[in-house]
Formats: sequence, structure tokens, C-alpha cells
Amino acid sequence: MTETEGEKKSARVVVADDQTVVREGIVMLLGLLPGVEVVGSAGDGEEAVRLVGELAPDVVLMDLRMPRCDGVEATRRIRAQYPGTQVVVLTTYADDESLFPALHAGARGYLTKDAGGDEIVRAVESVLSGDAGLSPSVQRRLLERLSEPRPEPKPAAAEAPDGLTARETEVLVLIAEGLSNQEIARELHVSTATVKTHINNLFAKTGLKDRAQAVRYAYAKGLVRPRAE
Repeated sequence: MTETEGEKKSARVVVADDQTVVREGIVMLLGLLPGVEVVGSAGDGEEAVRLVGELAPDVVLMDLRMPRCDGVEATRRIRAQYPGTQVVVLTTYADDESLFPALHAGARGYLTKDAGGDEIVRAVESVLSGDAGLSPSVQRRLLERLSEPRPEPKPAAAEAPDGLTARETEVLVLIAEGLSNQEIARELHVSTATVKTHINNLFAKTGLKDRAQAVRYAYAKGLVRPRAE
């Protein structure tokens, strides 16, 4: 039997959140709302990616701060491996360090956990129709960011030594410029966990032990140059 005209299929949703009480609360809330069918729930990013592969949901409601694999990395994997599944971030955090890496990873929606059920459903419907499902506060921040002056592009660095990748070299240069992990993440639009992974990799390749050695190494290899007095 075919669907009657105007009838819509429910959006199949997976909920990913490491806090059991929060996750079960979201699942319960969604179960009361029309147009949404919760087909699975995950306690971390690794499990979320696995469930997407098994269940092929339409949307994942994704928390950001989770063990094993955070929401940004899980979003990146899902969008790369299962492009038919959209991701809507549902998180406590709306700061730039959380927002922009998530959107850069491929999330099409971004809500904070004070969103009501109707707002969640609207976001799910929006991303499935090809639009963005963003809360009003996130939309305002994006407009503010777009209106900010763009920094001058950095000059091309010297050829990467010791088998460093382009991104590892970029992280090394930013370390030498005195940026913290959080500042590097914001500069590169990635998560701090991703920055830490790049740092661990470049330390292993170069034999460096700490950031002070990394600074000296970057200057010695000509990746950065002393500023003129």
C-alpha cells in the first residue's frame, strides 16, 4: 500500500551522548514528537559511527564532548563514510571552539541542549530538506564571524622536514608562534583532540620532547623566522 498524499515518513534518528540520563531523556522526548523515529542511541563517537553503518539513519543528534571519539571526529567520519546521514549537533557548548570545528567537520545543524522538542524537529526537517538547522544564537554568531576582518594569509612555509605532513608542519609553526592548543584548534577549525593528535605525531617523527624543543626546532629548520627588531 502506498503512502497517502501529503503523508511524510518519519525521520530515522540516532542519538549520541555519553551521559546516560541525558541520552535517555532525549530519546524519551523524541519518542513523544511526531515525525521522528529513534532507531538507536550511542554512548560515544565510536559507537555512533558504528550504528550509522548498521542502521543507516537519516540524522544523528550528536553531542560533542564524548570519550574515545569526540563529536567532531565522529561527524567527520560519518560524513565521509555515510554521506546519506546528516548530523545535527546537540550540545551544551556554543563557543567558537565547539561551533566552528563541528560545522567544518560537516554538521548541518547546531543546537544547544536548552532547545525544545519543536526546535529539534525543525532542525531535523531542515537538514533533511537541504537547509541548515541552526539555533538563532548560532546563526547570529556565524553572521558576526563572517563580518569580522579576515587575517592576512600566512606566507608559504619551507619544505616540511622529517616526513611531517603539511598539517603537522602548520601545527608546529603555530606552536612556535606561541599559540595554545585551544588557539591552534580555533585557527585551524578543528577540535583540540585533533590538535593533540597532530602534536603527538610530529613529536614522534622529530624526536621532540616538549613545546620548548618544538620552538627551537621550527626556527632551526627555517619554518619560522625571528622577527626584526
